Amino acid sequence: MHSLTRITAAFVIAFSTVGAIAQTTAPVVAIATQPYNLEADVTRVMKTFDVPGIAIAVVKDGKVVATRGFGVRKLGEAATVDAKTLFEVASNSKAFTAAALAMLVDEGKLAWDDPVTKHLPDFQMYDAYVTHEMTVRDLLTHRSGLGLGAGDLLWWPTTNFSTDEIIEKLRYIKPATSFRSAYAYDNLLYIVAGKIIAAKSGKSWGDTVREKILAPVGMTGTTTSLAEGSANANQSGAHSKIKDKIALVKSMPVANAVGAVGINTNAEDIAKWMQVLLDNGKIASKGTDANGKPVRLYSDARATELWTAQTPIKINEPPAALAATKPNFSAYGLGFQLRDYHGQKVAMHGGALQGFYSRVMLVPESKLGIAIFTNAESGGALSALQYRLLDQYMSVTPGIAPSDWIGIIGAQDKAMHDKELARIKANKTTRAAASKPSLALADYDGEYQDAWYGKAVIRHVGKKQTLTFTRTPDLTGELEHFQHDTFIVRWKERNFNADAYVTFALNPDGSIERMRMAPVSTETDFSYDFQDLNFVPVGAASKP
Repeated sequence: MHSLTRITAAFVIAFSTVGAIAQTTAPVVAIATQPYNLEADVTRVMKTFDVPGIAIAVVKDGKVVATRGFGVRKLGEAATVDAKTLFEVASNSKAFTAAALAMLVDEGKLAWDDPVTKHLPDFQMYDAYVTHEMTVRDLLTHRSGLGLGAGDLLWWPTTNFSTDEIIEKLRYIKPATSFRSAYAYDNLLYIVAGKIIAAKSGKSWGDTVREKILAPVGMTGTTTSLAEGSANANQSGAHSKIKDKIALVKSMPVANAVGAVGINTNAEDIAKWMQVLLDNGKIASKGTDANGKPVRLYSDARATELWTAQTPIKINEPPAALAATKPNFSAYGLGFQLRDYHGQKVAMHGGALQGFYSRVMLVPESKLGIAIFTNAESGGALSALQYRLLDQYMSVTPGIAPSDWIGIIGAQDKAMHDKELARIKANKTTRAAASKPSLALADYDGEYQDAWYGKAVIRHVGKKQTLTFTRTPDLTGELEHFQHDTFIVRWKERNFNADAYVTFALNPDGSIERMRMAPVSTETDFSYDFQDLNFVPVGAASKP
């Protein structure tokens, strides 16, 4: 999906479930004269954070230091992760979309500050002023005024909306802030950016990225859709927690959101991509062209723009144990989050889709690139490896000893999850358990319409009352009464970990005025943006 903005809680399982370790390099990697056992750290992370499989890529000073796989592709199977195992990398796709736009800028086919309507005349936001002023640059910088993850339910979990339908529905999503006044991560505008790439290149986003980026860089194993790689047996399975136990789940196709989350890749290919990014778009393996100039994807000017701060990001005070991770600056560029660590600039991004989390980090001053792919939903695993590997591979002042980030973040992760479980338990015990709904249960049945999502249906199936999102096949669940006119929907796909409160407001005559929703847990991924929905009974709905 998107950039990771929270640490997902997860803790220890028996090491025997982690599985075998596949290698494509020697067990001990060395930078200068300092030996480093990468395998030991990754194995410890898999055990601490309950992750079945991890792939790592490290490039340093223009060379590939490591492309390795650890653990298993799927729980219960023997096949191991290796350097060619495909992972869904979700929002790490945004860098490819930004690079493709940069190439179009170099070709003179568009400019960063062109109005979006110049290239997509039918584009429309909720506010007419924003529609008129929104530029190509604005699509990439998370400052549109949309709220965090606004509209993500149009594509997450897998929906049957088309890309064009998603873009059309932007006009019905109310802003959370004024235009360009605040940072709030979104995915929908990267879907728009992907549409512009297709419009200007005359080919789909996938075909354009494949021809203009993947093929020249030599990323032969990378795909732009799950369907494209369906014949490849060397793919990681997706894993999620169900009642705090890791389980194999189905992957999440996102064909309608490719500009934001479409790339599937492996350690070997991402190493090549990081080499190009660290070399300002040059493809060193291609040498020079007929004019003696380096073969490159995009110019130095575009490379600078990608990693130039566009939108400031608020810096929060971390827990005392994580004080060393606090940056001096934080911002979003074009397809990259920017911050500093040990006084050096880091261009990075995270990615999250059902069953997969990933992170890519570039440290230009150290000529360092690190990629981490996991087949589980643990932000803690990513963060622990992020700081451990940065400490190991960055060129920093001698004498800075690496912290035990795996132990520190593991403890923080567990404490946060325990606190959230306690909060949910407290909500259960303090609710008005003796209260009853205002209406007979059958009176809540019916169709409800939201301006941007569309319809949801409540109906009785036998003795059970269910809520179904009509355009999202897997978003169906059973309603149970919580208190007063609030219910909880328990989704049939338990790995979603996204149960939600469903609250009804009544008119003076006792009829239902509206239905609102909110996640039960603060750990629910923000792309379940239930809180932005405003359902009204279809008979009472006015046209948007």
